[in-house]
Amino acid sequence: MNVLIVEDDDGVAEALEQALGVQGYHPRRVGTGVEALRELADVSLVLLDLGLPDLDGHEVCRRIRERSCVPVITLSGRTDELNRVMALHMGADDFIAKPFSRYELVARIQAVLRRAGGCLQHATGAAPDPRPAPAPVPAAPAAEPPASEPPTPPAPRVSGDREAAQATGARRTAQPPHLAGPLRLDPRTRKVFLRTEEICITRREFDLLAMLIAEPGTVMERQEIMATVWDENWFGSTRTLDVHVGSLRSKLGNEWIETVRGVGYRLTVPAAALA
Repeated sequence: MNVLIVEDDDGVAEALEQALGVQGYHPRRVGTGVEALRELADVSLVLLDLGLPDLDGHEVCRRIRERSCVPVITLSGRTDELNRVMALHMGADDFIAKPFSRYELVARIQAVLRRAGGCLQHATGAAPDPRPAPAPVPAAPAAEPPASEPPTPPAPRVSGDREAAQATGARRTAQPPHLAGPLRLDPRTRKVFLRTEEICITRREFDLLAMLIAEPGTVMERQEIMATVWDENWFGSTRTLDVHVGSLRSKLGNEWIETVRGVGYRLTVPAAALA
C-alpha cells in the first residue's frame, strides 16, 4: 500500500518513512504542496504536514479533496482548535498533533483506512487492491448443556483482584518522596512542595521534574528526557521540552533547572534556597 508523505522537515520525513516501512507500507516522500498534487495517481493514503514552504497545508488538503477521495491525515504542531477544525473542514479524515509516537500513527492510519472502506480508488485513476477479502469463517455453534444440568456460573476472581490491589498498594507505598533542599516531590500523591507551599504543575511537568529530581546535579540529555517523559518513538521537534522547562522555571524559579548547552538539563539547588 503506497503512502504519500508530504513533509518538508528531513528528520521527520525520514522517521516517518522508516516507521511506515517497518509496518509493510510503501512510503514515498515529497516536500511541497505542488509536488503532492502531482503524485496522487497511485496513492492509498496521504500524510500531510500543514506547514509547507509553498502552499498552506489546508489549501493543499482542499485541492486534494477536489480531485480525489484518497484518505488524508494531517500532521501539525499547531494544535489549536481552529487549525484542527479547518483541516477537517477542508477534507482531512484525521488530525494528528506533533509530537506523536509511531504506535499512534499506525493505529490512526489503520482506523482511517477501515473507515475509507472501498473508496481507495479515486479520480486520478488508481485501481483498488485486487486481492479478494478472505471469506469469513463461520463460528462453531456453542454446545448447549443438558436440560437437567444448568450451566455452571464462572467463579468469581476475588483472590486475583485482591492480589492485584495489594501489588498496586505495595508499589505506591514503596515510592518515598524525592527531596532536593526545600523542594519535595511525592510520587504517591503527585504533588510538589517548595518549602511549605504546594506548586501546581501539569502531569507532564511533574514527570519531567520527577526525572530531574531523582538525580540532582546529574545532567539529563535531551533525547533521554524525551524518550522517558514523552515517548521513545515521538516524531517532531524537541522544542516542547524547552517549553515545559520554561514553565517549571516560572513556577519554581529560574535557578532550579540549569541548561547545559548542547546536552540537556540538570536540577540544581540554588544557594539562596538553602539559606
